[in-house]
Amino acid sequence: QTFNTSNVTKQCPDAQCLFAFYGGETAYHKYLIILQFFNLFMFFWLANFCIALGQVTLAGAFASYYWAFKKPEDMPAFPLFSAFSRALRYHTGSLAFGSLILAIVQVIRVILEYLDHRLKAAENKLAKFLLGCLKCCFWCLEKFLKFLNRNAYIMIAIYGTNFCTSARNAFFLLMRNIIRVAVLDKVTDFLFFLGKLLIVGSVGECWG
Repeated sequence: QTFNTSNVTKQCPDAQCLFAFYGGETAYHKYLIILQFFNLFMFFWLANFCIALGQVTLAGAFASYYWAFKKPEDMPAFPLFSAFSRALRYHTGSLAFGSLILAIVQVIRVILEYLDHRLKAAENKLAKFLLGCLKCCFWCLEKFLKFLNRNAYIMIAIYGTNFCTSARNAFFLLMRNIIRVAVLDKVTDFLFFLGKLLIVGSVGECWG
């Protein structure tokens, strides 16, 4: 009411007074929670896509060395750059699809955590029990999908197949060698643990 008679229009000629809303809610306020979940979903999707791109790039670089008959003649000059270019040119859709599946599961886990936070004050034991079971199941599903996706990306980098074919081949390959995979996974974890101890010890020794 006082905008046109104030001194603002003289100081800033481009200034405008726009009426937002009076009472009730706008469409923005009405769908705010949906927009927030959409932003969270896109964050998970893009984060998983970047991780997948890095895994395919590393797998492609390692494969170019492992499958080279004559080393280093048959190896590309820049293995990481070549693997990164192949991943972006030929496998973007497969990486986006694998990241999408994982992002959906992660968003469902966030929704379950949100519901668990809202039900903390409730006295419904059955609802808490069911929610706890769902959280446990989706946590296990996320861990399984991360493990399967990583091996599927390795198959994509080696053979160039799509995500579904690579995931199926990786799953059956893991099932045929389940004991070797379990032993190798534990040995790898132990080596990573020793590496972390070495890095922490060397840094502490330098500061000391």
